[in-house]
Amino acid sequence: MSSPPVLRVAIVGAGFMGKMHAHAWRTAHRFFSLDAIPEIAVLVGRDAARTADAAREFGALAASTDWREVVARADIDVVDICTPGDTHAEITLAALAAGKHVLCEKPLANSVVDAERMVVAAAAAPDLVAMCGFSYRRTPALSLARELVTAGRLGEIRHVRAQYLQDWLSDPDAPFTWRLDRERAGSGTLGDIGAHSIDTAQWLSGERITAVSALTRTFVTDRPELTEQVGLGGRAVQGASRRDVTVDDAAAFTATFAGGAIGVFEATRMATGRRNANRIEINGSRGSISFDFERLNELEFYDATDPAGEQGFRRIQVTEPEHPYAAAWWPAGHGLGYEHGFTHQIVDFVRAITAGTTVSPSFAEAAQVQRVLAAVEDSAARGSIMTAVEGAPS
Repeated sequence: MSSPPVLRVAIVGAGFMGKMHAHAWRTAHRFFSLDAIPEIAVLVGRDAARTADAAREFGALAASTDWREVVARADIDVVDICTPGDTHAEITLAALAAGKHVLCEKPLANSVVDAERMVVAAAAAPDLVAMCGFSYRRTPALSLARELVTAGRLGEIRHVRAQYLQDWLSDPDAPFTWRLDRERAGSGTLGDIGAHSIDTAQWLSGERITAVSALTRTFVTDRPELTEQVGLGGRAVQGASRRDVTVDDAAAFTATFAGGAIGVFEATRMATGRRNANRIEINGSRGSISFDFERLNELEFYDATDPAGEQGFRRIQVTEPEHPYAAAWWPAGHGLGYEHGFTHQIVDFVRAITAGTTVSPSFAEAAQVQRVLAAVEDSAARGSIMTAVEGAPS
């Protein structure tokens, strides 16, 4: 029996997200049956020495500082983009033109214009898979929630409440990183974590956001220069010069959905004590679901059709073999973690390549998130006026 073909991957970006994607590429075929075996052929970074060290750590066969040369290589099948948003469009367009499948981290781009360019390029290459990395979709509990909504268990969707709360910028002397630079990041909390809430809400509900009324705030307007990168943030030396912060620290907005539901969204990286509280609740005419990533193996489900004396939110521990993705992992009750969503993302991406199945989130879906982000910023800049999302159904 012949071995499955090798799928040679180039990861562009040697930071936190590159490391997470590398872990997923190395893990996926060891737990799931795939018709191609991923191999990290090369890791691309900006600094030669640090990239070489990261390549060894991440399990890449080689390191490079020239993404253009790597994208042009005939032996590369997939380009996995884990860079700041200002480079997403350029790398994606080059990769698709070179005949490579593309996995691009969220948000898809730093502007609607660039996102739409990427959508057009992907549509012009129908034999290539182009997917945006909204990895939280692959959390088994949220995938189960999607199944319940799709099956009609919630009935008519009426309310969506979403929060994404972090605190790693709560300290005003936390150092400046690229995530605080609008030129590189596009926006701040809004695009970094608010994009996840927008995608999750639209995906779970099956409805597009059509209009928003928003507020954004920057609470700390300058921060010390970074001395050493550590995780999402890092360290600064005493007395370091300070740089202007050019993005938002927090965003809040109300939203209307195409089907008539209303939504309330909040995103901040300054919610002291909240490390990664990614939460969503959806209420419908027949039931509700509630999820909090700080309890990522659990889904709360309320079924309004239960007898009156038995009604109440039930806690579903989403670790049974019947649950999405769970059968490939551990015995029931042995929970999964943050990294597993990325592994599931790679599994679905590889299967889309080998089986020709529809991929989601597509670039078109991700561009819709970009339009919502743009509408939020527009509304906030104009005194929270209700602002239509470009291209949304009326």
